[in-house]
Amino acid sequence: MEHRKVLSTHTVVFADKVITVQGPLSPWLLEGLDIDPDLDAFRRPKEQKEALLEIAGLPEGRIIAAIENNTIIGYVTFHYPDEMELWSQGGMEDLIELGAIEVANDYRGAGLARLLITTAFEEEQLENCIVFTTEYYWHWDLKGSGLDVWGYRHMMENLMKVVNMVWYATDDPEICSHPANCLMVRIGKEVPLSSEELFDRVRFRQRFMY
Repeated sequence: MEHRKVLSTHTVVFADKVITVQGPLSPWLLEGLDIDPDLDAFRRPKEQKEALLEIAGLPEGRIIAAIENNTIIGYVTFHYPDEMELWSQGGMEDLIELGAIEVANDYRGAGLARLLITTAFEEEQLENCIVFTTEYYWHWDLKGSGLDVWGYRHMMENLMKVVNMVWYATDDPEICSHPANCLMVRIGKEVPLSSEELFDRVRFRQRFMY
């Protein structure tokens, strides 16, 4: 299938700092950027930079980054689900995971998370895809945000709703392991019914085991 990638750029001024939100970025553009040491929610910053480079080089992969003074201070990733996860079992070429979103502490409150996500969907780039995200409470910065799990989930749901992602039911064991975890999905307007039906079978695996 066609993985559409149309570069979009936005500029934001926050606390007298000029921030560029841009993507999808190529590996060679990412290579020349530093990464903020606060971006350590998923792995150490140096390793996160390497992961971003790897994703950017994938045919379906896309990185949208917030950049200030040649340093990545926020990002969102899109890629195929990991082959070890439930979501890859349908072998769907048009199922893309919004994998991670992170903004450095000093830049929170600038609306960057919202802008990172909306930029990814500009120019109808993802209208031929089902985009999903799995929200797990153990990835959330409860301490830094001052929110409890329900407040944080509400915040994440509102964030994903800016691109019309909505809550979907599933019997995935990891999501079902805690009531605050959730699956959110956006089905592009060009996605065929056959893909929607296959995705339904993937997210309700138990129903089809017997």
